[in-house]
Amino acid sequence: MSGENSRTSSNGAVQTINSVGMGRLHGKNAIVTGAAGGIGLETCILFAKEGANVLMADISAPALEKASAKLQQLVPSAHKVETQVCDVSKETDVQKMVEHLDSWGGIDIMFNNAGIMHADDADAVDTPEKIWDLTQAINVKGVWFGCKHAVLSFRKHNKSRGSVINTASVVALVGSATPQLAYTASKGAVLALTRELAIVHAREGFRFNALCPAPLNTPLLQDWLGDDKPKRLRREIHFPSGRFGEAIEQANAVLFLASDESSFINGQDFVVDGGMTKAYVTPEGPPLAAPKNNALLSQQVDAIRGTGV
Repeated sequence: MSGENSRTSSNGAVQTINSVGMGRLHGKNAIVTGAAGGIGLETCILFAKEGANVLMADISAPALEKASAKLQQLVPSAHKVETQVCDVSKETDVQKMVEHLDSWGGIDIMFNNAGIMHADDADAVDTPEKIWDLTQAINVKGVWFGCKHAVLSFRKHNKSRGSVINTASVVALVGSATPQLAYTASKGAVLALTRELAIVHAREGFRFNALCPAPLNTPLLQDWLGDDKPKRLRREIHFPSGRFGEAIEQANAVLFLASDESSFINGQDFVVDGGMTKAYVTPEGPPLAAPKNNALLSQQVDAIRGTGV
C-alpha cells in the first residue's frame, strides 16, 4: 500500500515495523490457541505485527485457514506464520503443537486462549455432568497441558525467560445471575493454576499471568441480546464506559504481558474490563466510542506512518 501518510523507502516499498526490526516481540516464537477468531486472532495479528513468529492453533482447520489468510493480508511483513489443528483437551495434540516450534528454536510465548462456554451450561441443578466434564477438559486441562509443555520447551531450549498467558474471565472474580457454573468454575481454576505456576517457576525466569476479560462485543453476544433492551441494559449498565469491550483491547493487554516490558508482572489476575469489577454506581450519558478490531480492516496494519523512520 502507499499514500502520503505512509513512510516509503527509496525504491517505493512501504517501511514496516518488521522491516526495521523494531517490533516489541522481534525474534520471539509464539503459540496462540483459539487463534481462529476473537481475542486469539487479534492477538496473532498484533504478535506478527510486532515481529514474532506465530503458530496459530485451533480445533477448526477451515477457520484457521481463513484467519491465517486475514493475518497475512493485514501483516504482509510477518516473519513466519503457520497453522496447526489442535484439540487442547488432548495432551498428544498439545505436545505436538509445542514441539512444532523446536525447529524454530523453541517457544518463547504461550497464549493458552482456547476455551468454551457451552449452551447447556447452567446452574448446580441443571448443568449436565457431560457438559461439566467437557468444559473442565478444555478450559482447565487444556490450559494445564499448554503450561506443562511450554515449560518443557523453555527448559529444552535453555530459555532464560518465557511468558505464558492463560485466558480466564471476570466471572472468576465476580458473581453473575446468568448461570454458567461449569464455565465459571473452570475460569476460577485457571486463576489458581496460573498463580501457583508463577511462583513455582519464577526463579527459572518463566512468567505466568491470567487475562481476565469482561464480556466482549461479539456477533454471538449481539445475536443473543438482539432487540431485548432490558436484557441488554442489565449488562451494559455495569460498564462505566457504557459499552462492552472489544477483542483488540484484550489483545493489546496480551501483547504487553508477552513482551519484556512486563518483566516484573507475574502471577497476576490481569483484569481488562473497562472498570466493570470496580464499579458501584456507573455514570450516566452516552457510551464511549469503541476501537475497531484489526480483523475488520482491509489495509495492512504494520506500515509505519508519519514517523519519519
